[in-house]
Amino acid sequence: MAKKQILYLIGQEELEDKNILFNYIYPNEKSNYYLSDDFSKDFYIKLAFYGFITTSISFENKFYLLPEIQFEYAILDFGNLHISKKIKKLLNQNNFEFSINKDFNLVLENLEKYHKTNWLQDKYKELILSLVDYVHPTIDFEIMSVELYDKDTKELIAGEIGYKINSTYTSLTGFSSKEKKYNNWGKLQLVLLAIYLEKENFSFWNLGHPYMQYKFDLGAITYTRKEFLKRWLSQN
Repeated sequence: MAKKQILYLIGQEELEDKNILFNYIYPNEKSNYYLSDDFSKDFYIKLAFYGFITTSISFENKFYLLPEIQFEYAILDFGNLHISKKIKKLLNQNNFEFSINKDFNLVLENLEKYHKTNWLQDKYKELILSLVDYVHPTIDFEIMSVELYDKDTKELIAGEIGYKINSTYTSLTGFSSKEKKYNNWGKLQLVLLAIYLEKENFSFWNLGHPYMQYKFDLGAITYTRKEFLKRWLSQN
């Protein structure tokens, strides 16, 4: 029987102790997930700053943050962006409206409808909402929502939430309509976001786990944790 992974607790002390972070957490190739009951805004932002992508989990009847320092990351450099013929056709039809931070709450509502199992709930959702207008004193962090509307009906068809740290963007979670007439609009939203990020001089896009084909179709490349951290920490 395979051994279960031990979930270690992590808090402000571990993040701020460079010895623990750089000599125990980062090099540990057997652990990627950690637990924390610290739902403060500054702690969440520091986790993001140090390369963790944080979701949530209910564990032994208690709700926790679930920071992950991933084993691998999917990274998109905008020079590698691939736009398929189907997406080029949708771009040319121009029957959409693309926006950033126009309706954060509506994006959250659609995410809840789209994902049957949703980690964006409870205290985690409250935390994310509290970050919308929050300015960290030392870290250039911004929570972001991305929206893609049908130009005619004004209906929200696809979107996502993520965050900016300095000149990097990290995706958290997204959705797209399952209606047949909106086939490929989820991919359209991704392409439009990549174009926007490049235009706004972002350095690269962190797409998180490299296990979904659409990320590679977009042009992303897999980075090991070591490769990712070398680039991430030099950037941030």
